[in-house]
Amino acid sequence: MQMRPAELAAIRAGEVDVAFRRWEQPRVRVGTQMRTAVGLVEITSVDRVPVSSLTRADARRAGAASLVALRQGLDRLHPERPVYRIGLRYAGTDPRHTLRESVPDPAEIDAIIAWLDRLDRASPTGPWTRATLLLIDELPATRAPDLAQRMGRDTPSFKQNVRKLKERGLTESLDIGYRLSPRGAAVLDHEGHPRTARDQPAPLPGTPLPHLGAAATRALTTHGVVRLEQVAMLSEGEVQALHGVGPYALRHLRAAMDAAGLTFRAEPGASPQAGATQETS
Repeated sequence: MQMRPAELAAIRAGEVDVAFRRWEQPRVRVGTQMRTAVGLVEITSVDRVPVSSLTRADARRAGAASLVALRQGLDRLHPERPVYRIGLRYAGTDPRHTLRESVPDPAEIDAIIAWLDRLDRASPTGPWTRATLLLIDELPATRAPDLAQRMGRDTPSFKQNVRKLKERGLTESLDIGYRLSPRGAAVLDHEGHPRTARDQPAPLPGTPLPHLGAAATRALTTHGVVRLEQVAMLSEGEVQALHGVGPYALRHLRAAMDAAGLTFRAEPGASPQAGATQETS
Protein backbone atom coordinates (compact mmCIF):
# COMPACT_ATOMS: atom_id res chain seq x y z
CA MET A 1 0.00 0.00 0.00
CA GLN A 2 1.68 3.16 -1.21
CA MET A 3 1.32 6.40 0.73
CA ARG A 4 2.58 9.87 -0.06
CA PRO A 5 5.12 11.51 2.28
CA ALA A 6 2.56 14.12 3.38
CA GLU A 7 0.05 11.36 4.16
CA LEU A 8 2.62 9.49 6.26
CA ALA A 9 3.53 12.64 8.16
CA ALA A 10 -0.14 13.28 8.95
CA ILE A 11 -0.59 9.69 10.18
CA ARG A 12 2.37 10.08 12.50
CA ALA A 13 0.96 13.36 13.82
CA GLY A 14 -2.43 11.72 14.42
CA GLU A 15 -4.15 14.00 11.90
CA VAL A 16 -5.03 11.13 9.52
CA ASP A 17 -6.31 7.73 10.59
CA VAL A 18 -8.02 6.37 7.48
CA ALA A 19 -7.24 5.98 3.80
CA PHE A 20 -9.46 5.08 0.88
CA ARG A 21 -8.33 2.96 -2.06
CA ARG A 22 -9.98 1.40 -5.10
CA TRP A 23 -8.91 -2.26 -5.21
CA GLU A 24 -10.31 -5.38 -6.84
CA GLN A 25 -9.81 -7.00 -3.43
CA PRO A 26 -8.08 -6.00 -0.17
CA ARG A 27 -4.31 -5.74 -0.46
CA VAL A 28 -3.59 -5.41 3.25
CA ARG A 29 -4.64 -7.30 6.36
CA VAL A 30 -5.76 -6.05 9.75
CA GLY A 31 -2.86 -6.10 12.19
CA THR A 32 -0.17 -5.69 9.54
CA GLN A 33 2.53 -3.18 10.47
CA MET A 34 4.05 -1.48 7.46
CA ARG A 35 7.54 -0.04 7.58
CA THR A 36 7.51 3.49 6.21
CA ALA A 37 9.72 6.56 6.12
CA VAL A 38 8.12 7.85 9.35
CA GLY A 39 8.10 4.53 11.24
CA LEU A 40 5.60 1.72 11.65
CA VAL A 41 2.03 2.22 10.41
CA GLU A 42 -0.49 -0.41 11.53
CA ILE A 43 -3.59 -1.47 9.61
CA THR A 44 -6.47 -1.38 12.11
CA SER A 45 -9.41 -2.14 9.79
CA VAL A 46 -10.25 -2.93 6.17
CA ASP A 47 -13.86 -2.43 5.05
CA ARG A 48 -15.51 -2.24 1.66
CA VAL A 49 -17.75 0.83 1.50
CA PRO A 50 -20.00 2.37 -1.15
CA VAL A 51 -18.84 5.73 -2.47
CA SER A 52 -22.27 7.17 -1.68
CA SER A 53 -21.69 6.49 2.04
CA LEU A 54 -18.59 8.71 2.30
CA THR A 55 -18.97 11.80 4.47
CA ARG A 56 -17.15 15.03 5.19
CA ALA A 57 -15.83 13.39 8.35
CA ASP A 58 -14.31 10.62 6.21
CA ALA A 59 -12.63 13.23 4.02
CA ARG A 60 -11.27 15.05 7.06
CA ARG A 61 -9.94 11.84 8.63
CA ALA A 62 -8.26 10.93 5.31
CA GLY A 63 -6.61 14.34 5.01
CA ALA A 64 -8.58 15.34 1.91
CA ALA A 65 -9.40 18.99 1.29
CA SER A 66 -13.11 18.19 1.00
CA LEU A 67 -15.57 15.38 0.36
CA VAL A 68 -15.65 16.40 -3.30
CA ALA A 69 -11.85 16.20 -3.48
CA LEU A 70 -11.89 12.74 -1.86
CA ARG A 71 -14.45 11.42 -4.33
CA GLN A 72 -12.68 12.99 -7.30
CA GLY A 73 -9.43 11.40 -6.21
CA LEU A 74 -11.05 7.99 -5.99
CA ASP A 75 -12.64 8.38 -9.41
CA ARG A 76 -9.42 9.43 -11.10
CA LEU A 77 -8.12 5.87 -11.55
CA HIS A 78 -10.07 2.62 -11.96
CA PRO A 79 -13.49 4.08 -11.08
CA GLU A 80 -15.02 0.67 -11.76
CA ARG A 81 -13.27 -0.92 -8.77
CA PRO A 82 -14.84 -1.07 -5.29
CA VAL A 83 -13.72 1.32 -2.56
CA TYR A 84 -12.08 0.16 0.67
CA ARG A 85 -11.71 2.17 3.88
CA ILE A 86 -8.42 1.31 5.58
CA GLY A 87 -7.97 2.23 9.24
CA LEU A 88 -4.45 3.41 10.08
CA ARG A 89 -2.47 3.98 13.26
CA TYR A 90 1.07 5.14 13.89
CA ALA A 91 2.70 2.26 15.76
CA GLY A 92 6.07 3.72 16.71
CA THR A 93 9.57 3.89 15.32
CA ASP A 94 10.97 1.26 13.01
CA PRO A 95 12.99 -1.22 15.14
CA ARG A 96 15.61 -1.27 12.40
CA HIS A 97 16.53 2.30 13.36
CA THR A 98 17.74 1.12 16.76
CA LEU A 99 19.29 -2.01 15.30
CA ARG A 100 21.49 -0.24 12.78
CA GLU A 101 22.97 2.02 15.48
CA SER A 102 23.90 -0.90 17.72
CA VAL A 103 27.41 -2.29 17.27
CA PRO A 104 27.18 -6.10 17.34
CA ASP A 105 29.19 -8.18 19.77
CA PRO A 106 31.49 -10.95 18.43
CA ALA A 107 28.74 -13.58 18.53
CA GLU A 108 26.36 -11.32 16.59
CA ILE A 109 29.06 -10.53 14.05
CA ASP A 110 29.68 -14.25 13.49
CA ALA A 111 25.94 -14.79 12.93
CA ILE A 112 25.74 -11.85 10.49
CA ILE A 113 28.78 -13.09 8.56
CA ALA A 114 27.28 -16.57 8.30
CA TRP A 115 24.03 -15.02 7.00
CA LEU A 116 25.92 -12.94 4.41
CA ASP A 117 27.79 -16.05 3.29
CA ARG A 118 24.49 -17.88 2.78
CA LEU A 119 23.17 -15.03 0.64
CA ASP A 120 26.29 -15.12 -1.48
CA ARG A 121 26.13 -18.88 -1.96
CA ALA A 122 22.46 -18.72 -2.93
CA SER A 123 22.95 -15.93 -5.47
CA PRO A 124 22.73 -17.06 -9.13
CA THR A 125 24.93 -14.10 -10.12
CA GLY A 126 27.70 -14.75 -7.60
CA PRO A 127 28.74 -13.13 -4.29
CA TRP A 128 27.42 -9.60 -3.84
CA THR A 129 27.00 -8.79 -0.15
CA ARG A 130 30.43 -7.37 0.72
CA ALA A 131 30.80 -5.59 -2.62
CA THR A 132 27.43 -3.88 -2.08
CA LEU A 133 28.27 -2.83 1.48
CA LEU A 134 31.66 -1.48 0.40
CA LEU A 135 30.14 0.42 -2.53
CA ILE A 136 27.51 2.05 -0.29
CA ASP A 137 30.27 2.94 2.16
CA GLU A 138 32.33 4.48 -0.63
CA LEU A 139 29.43 6.33 -2.28
CA PRO A 140 26.80 7.29 0.32
CA ALA A 141 23.79 9.34 -0.82
CA THR A 142 24.28 8.15 -4.41
CA ARG A 143 21.32 7.27 -6.63
CA ALA A 144 20.45 3.58 -6.69
CA PRO A 145 20.61 3.39 -10.53
CA ASP A 146 24.16 4.75 -10.43
CA LEU A 147 25.19 2.22 -7.77
CA ALA A 148 23.51 -0.60 -9.68
CA GLN A 149 25.43 0.36 -12.82
CA ARG A 150 28.68 0.27 -10.88
CA MET A 151 27.77 -3.25 -9.75
CA GLY A 152 26.76 -4.33 -13.24
CA ARG A 153 23.23 -5.00 -12.03
CA ASP A 154 19.77 -3.79 -12.99
CA THR A 155 18.26 -1.31 -10.55
CA PRO A 156 15.31 -3.44 -9.29
CA SER A 157 17.49 -6.42 -8.34
CA PHE A 158 20.09 -4.13 -6.78
CA LYS A 159 17.44 -2.46 -4.62
CA GLN A 160 16.07 -5.85 -3.61
CA ASN A 161 19.51 -6.90 -2.40
CA VAL A 162 19.99 -3.68 -0.46
CA ARG A 163 16.63 -4.22 1.26
CA LYS A 164 17.94 -7.56 2.53
CA LEU A 165 20.94 -5.80 4.07
CA LYS A 166 18.69 -3.11 5.52
CA GLU A 167 16.56 -5.75 7.27
CA ARG A 168 19.63 -6.70 9.31
CA GLY A 169 20.42 -3.08 10.12
CA LEU A 170 23.55 -2.99 7.95
CA THR A 171 22.46 -0.09 5.75
CA GLU A 172 20.14 2.89 5.96
CA SER A 173 17.99 4.37 3.20
CA LEU A 174 18.34 8.10 2.59
CA ASP A 175 16.17 10.42 0.51
CA ILE A 176 18.81 9.87 -2.16
CA GLY A 177 20.62 6.54 -2.02
CA TYR A 178 21.90 4.83 1.10
CA ARG A 179 24.62 4.90 3.73
CA LEU A 180 26.42 2.24 5.73
CA SER A 181 25.22 1.94 9.33
CA PRO A 182 27.56 1.60 12.33
CA ARG A 183 26.44 -2.03 12.45
CA GLY A 184 27.43 -2.60 8.83
CA ALA A 185 30.74 -0.82 9.35
CA ALA A 186 31.54 -3.08 12.32
CA VAL A 187 31.01 -6.17 10.17
CA LEU A 188 33.28 -4.92 7.38
CA ASP A 189 35.94 -3.84 9.88
CA HIS A 190 35.80 -7.23 11.61
CA GLU A 191 36.53 -8.95 8.31
CA GLY A 192 39.36 -6.52 7.56
CA HIS A 193 37.91 -4.97 4.41
CA PRO A 194 39.68 -1.75 3.35
CA ARG A 195 37.06 0.96 3.60
CA THR A 196 37.37 4.29 1.82
CA ALA A 197 35.03 6.03 4.24
CA ARG A 198 37.14 5.00 7.24
CA ASP A 199 39.99 7.17 5.94
CA GLN A 200 37.81 10.14 5.13
CA PRO A 201 37.42 13.16 7.46
CA ALA A 202 34.89 12.78 10.26
CA PRO A 203 31.42 14.00 9.30
CA LEU A 204 30.44 17.52 10.20
CA PRO A 205 29.12 17.85 13.75
CA GLY A 206 25.48 18.66 14.23
CA THR A 207 22.06 17.26 13.48
CA PRO A 208 21.51 15.52 10.11
CA LEU A 209 18.67 16.66 7.89
CA PRO A 210 15.39 14.79 8.38
CA HIS A 211 13.72 12.92 5.53
CA LEU A 212 12.53 15.69 3.21
CA GLY A 213 12.14 13.95 -0.13
CA ALA A 214 14.76 13.55 -2.84
CA ALA A 215 14.17 16.90 -4.56
CA ALA A 216 14.45 18.98 -1.37
CA THR A 217 17.44 17.01 -0.09
CA ARG A 218 19.19 17.45 -3.42
CA ALA A 219 18.44 21.18 -3.39
CA LEU A 220 19.97 21.63 0.06
CA THR A 221 22.97 19.35 -0.35
CA THR A 222 23.84 20.98 -3.68
CA HIS A 223 24.30 24.19 -1.67
CA GLY A 224 26.42 22.39 0.94
CA VAL A 225 23.62 22.24 3.53
CA VAL A 226 23.68 18.82 5.20
CA ARG A 227 22.98 19.68 8.86
CA LEU A 228 20.12 21.48 10.59
CA GLU A 229 22.61 23.93 12.09
CA GLN A 230 23.43 25.02 8.54
CA VAL A 231 19.73 25.42 7.74
CA ALA A 232 19.47 27.76 10.74
CA MET A 233 21.97 30.06 9.03
CA LEU A 234 19.40 30.65 6.27
CA SER A 235 16.07 32.45 6.37
CA GLU A 236 12.91 30.49 5.65
CA GLY A 237 12.46 32.51 2.49
CA GLU A 238 15.94 31.56 1.27
CA VAL A 239 15.24 27.87 1.86
CA GLN A 240 11.82 28.07 0.23
CA ALA A 241 13.36 29.73 -2.83
CA LEU A 242 15.51 26.65 -3.52
CA HIS A 243 14.11 24.66 -6.43
CA GLY A 244 12.70 21.41 -5.05
CA VAL A 245 11.86 22.65 -1.54
CA GLY A 246 8.07 22.61 -1.15
CA PRO A 247 5.55 22.78 1.72
CA TYR A 248 6.20 19.18 2.81
CA ALA A 249 9.94 19.75 3.16
CA LEU A 250 9.47 23.07 4.93
CA ARG A 251 7.02 21.55 7.40
CA HIS A 252 9.47 18.79 8.29
CA LEU A 253 12.37 21.21 8.53
CA ARG A 254 10.39 23.39 10.94
CA ALA A 255 9.47 20.37 13.10
CA ALA A 256 13.03 19.03 13.16
CA MET A 257 14.51 22.45 13.93
CA ASP A 258 11.99 23.04 16.68
CA ALA A 259 12.90 19.69 18.26
CA ALA A 260 16.60 20.64 18.06
CA GLY A 261 15.99 24.10 19.54
CA LEU A 262 16.86 25.86 16.28
CA THR A 263 15.08 28.50 14.17
CA PHE A 264 15.49 29.95 10.71
CA ARG A 265 17.54 33.14 10.46
CA ALA A 266 15.31 36.19 10.56
CA GLU A 267 14.38 37.65 7.21
CA PRO A 268 16.34 40.82 6.38
CA GLY A 269 14.42 43.82 7.65
CA ALA A 270 11.98 41.75 9.72
CA SER A 271 11.21 42.96 13.21
CA PRO A 272 11.81 40.57 16.15
CA GLN A 273 8.07 40.49 16.77
CA ALA A 274 7.35 39.55 13.16
CA GLY A 275 9.96 36.80 13.33
CA ALA A 276 8.41 35.41 16.49
CA THR A 277 4.97 35.47 14.92
CA GLN A 278 6.23 33.60 11.88
CA GLU A 279 7.81 30.87 14.00
CA THR A 280 4.64 30.19 15.95
CA SER A 281 2.25 30.26 13.00
